Amino acid sequence: MARRGHPEAISGSSAAEIVESIRRLIDSGGLAQGAALPPIRGLATELGVNRNTVASAYAQLAAAGLVETRRRGGTVVLGVPALDGEGRSASRELINLSDGNPAVEFLPDPRTAFGAGYEPALYGHPPINERLAAWVDSEMAPDVGSVPRGLVLTHGAADAVERLLGAHLTRGDAVAVEDPCFLSSIGTMRLNGYRSIPVPVDADGMTPDGLSRALEAGVRAVVCTPRAHNPTGASLTGARAEELRELLARYPEVLVIEDDHFSAISARPYHRITPASAPRWALVRSMSKFLGPDLRLAFVLSDEDSAAQLSARLSSTAGWISHALQHIVATMLHDEGTARLLRRARDSYAERLRSLTGALHEHGISLPPDRDGLNAWIPVGRGEKRLIDALALRGWAVRGGSDFAVTERGAGALRVTTSNIGPQQAEAFAADLAAVLGPKRRT
Repeated sequence: MARRGHPEAISGSSAAEIVESIRRLIDSGGLAQGAALPPIRGLATELGVNRNTVASAYAQLAAAGLVETRRRGGTVVLGVPALDGEGRSASRELINLSDGNPAVEFLPDPRTAFGAGYEPALYGHPPINERLAAWVDSEMAPDVGSVPRGLVLTHGAADAVERLLGAHLTRGDAVAVEDPCFLSSIGTMRLNGYRSIPVPVDADGMTPDGLSRALEAGVRAVVCTPRAHNPTGASLTGARAEELRELLARYPEVLVIEDDHFSAISARPYHRITPASAPRWALVRSMSKFLGPDLRLAFVLSDEDSAAQLSARLSSTAGWISHALQHIVATMLHDEGTARLLRRARDSYAERLRSLTGALHEHGISLPPDRDGLNAWIPVGRGEKRLIDALALRGWAVRGGSDFAVTERGAGALRVTTSNIGPQQAEAFAADLAAVLGPKRRT
């Protein structure tokens, strides 16, 4: 007999049978995305089974990513998660300070790199361009020391992080991530069914107390941005990195991933959080922020086992990252013109961020002076949405900090992309933000 809200009843006398019954209902459309499953006690009574049997079935469905248990909302059917990303568009009438993009003027032209020297790659070709491997040996390898390591290329940093987690974790495993967090990391957690354990970020990066709590909670991996943290712009100091290394050394089973996305144009030094004794680790450096978002390539230096697993996962698809793309990137990275352009980008991005920070300070809105990256993070407390709407009326498009929040409480902040902002725009934006904040809301 069908129960109210369900075209056909959930059935079964064992956890496996209940799981199969619910899966049939989901596949047939009888349980749509967002539909609530019956309470455990109620379904157990109806089916005449122990409530632990139903609880076990629900747990199996949650581990498979089919349902999610929410505190007050019960257990609901999941669909494909809605994932957010950079590049948010804005009305043509608005100045777009929300998209997170680098400035086009600092991106080298890839058309000049695809010339002589490229040879078409065929099946069986070595997976990594020799010039790229040489660049990694000189530019990246010194940052990880003399530990045994392997090199793998992936389709950008997000692809690297997802493959690394997939190599070592299963659905339902807990991962320590910064809070607020980069959008692609949030998407990776949701799409793959990992549990995000938030670690607060302060002026010096990921906090030791927050990481300690996450480690004690049983996380199996840590994803950390060592510098130019997106969205806050925080970078690890040497002292903070040492504190985090000491904590992680007590948990050798934990995979440590460092996503150094801003490396070549960062105004801050790289400080490693991975202990020298860590058996599972990876340093990821992507090209998107300084060679262009369309050049989806990242270098992954990691322990040898992780490198082997990443290589196996790539081999099961295309087998390698496009050698045409590798040729372009290798040519750029070995070009002195590119090096000069990257130095200009580093200095200009730092100056543009300082320009906005200084303008905000003049209007009574104080931010930490030592930020790095393409964005400014402005805490505003409650009323984030109201402020976004008020700024839009004054001609500005900005992004709410809640988009980057790991916890449901939200961030109460604005993220403002500064990569294309000039002094006059910085002053005008600071004046408008001060006006909509009002004197009582400024920090």
